[in-house]
Amino acid sequence: MKRSITPVVVTTLVLVFFYLPVAVLVLNSFNASRFGGEWGGFTLDWYRRLWRAREIWQALGNTLLIATVSTAISTVLGTTAAFALDRYRSRLQDVHYLLVYAPLVVPEILMGMSLLLFFVALRLQLGYLTIVVSHVTFCVSYVTMVVLGRLQDFDWGLVEAAQDLGAGAWTTARRVVLPLLAPGIASGALLAFTLSVDDFVITFFVAGPGTTTLPLRIYSMIKHGSPPLINALSTLLLALTVATVWLSQRLIKEKT
Repeated sequence: MKRSITPVVVTTLVLVFFYLPVAVLVLNSFNASRFGGEWGGFTLDWYRRLWRAREIWQALGNTLLIATVSTAISTVLGTTAAFALDRYRSRLQDVHYLLVYAPLVVPEILMGMSLLLFFVALRLQLGYLTIVVSHVTFCVSYVTMVVLGRLQDFDWGLVEAAQDLGAGAWTTARRVVLPLLAPGIASGALLAFTLSVDDFVITFFVAGPGTTTLPLRIYSMIKHGSPPLINALSTLLLALTVATVWLSQRLIKEKT
C-alpha cells in the first residue's frame, strides 16, 4: 500500500512545487494591492495600465523582431552545419564540431563580455545588428545539435533512390530531404526562437539605445518597483503559451 501511495505523493509535491508560484503570480495580477503581500480585492487595473504602457509593447516588438531574424538565420546556418558534420569526416570537421559545441558550454556572461569587446574593437554601434549577431552566435549551436540528432537516423538510401529515378539535387532536397527533416528543423527553430526571446545576460551587454528587449525592460521594472505590471504581463504571456501549445496539439491530432 505504501509503495503505491508514495509515487503519487511525490508527484503531487513536485507539481505543487513547480506550479504554485505560477498560480500565485496569476492571482496577484488581479490583486488590488500594489506589493501582493496581502489580498486587496479583485481588480483589472493592472491590465489597463499594462495596455497603456507603450514602452513595454515597444520592448516586446523589439524582442519579437530580433527573435524572428535570429531564428531565420540560425535555422539556415544550423541546418547546413549539421549536414556538413554528418556527411563529412576529417580533422577540420573536428574543429568545426568544437566551434559549434563551444557556445553550449561557455558561460553566458563570458560570451556577453567577449562579444561586447569584439564589437567595440570593430567599432560597431550597439543596436539591432549586434543583438542579432550575438543571438545567432549561440542559437545556431542549438539548431545544429537538434538537426544533427535527426540526421543520426536519416536513411540516405532514400536520397540515392531518388537520384536513381532521375531527380536532381534541388528536387531531391525539396521532395525527400526537407520533408523528412522538417520535424527536426522545426524543433531547432522553435528552440532558437525561445532562447532568443528569453535571453537576458548576453543581450544586456550588446544592446544599445532604443533596442531594449522585453527581458531588459522587465529587469528595469523590477528595479524600479512595478511588480503588478510584471504579473499582468507574465499572465498574458502564459496564456498565449498555453493557447499555442493547445492549438499545436489539436493540429497534430487532426493530422493523425
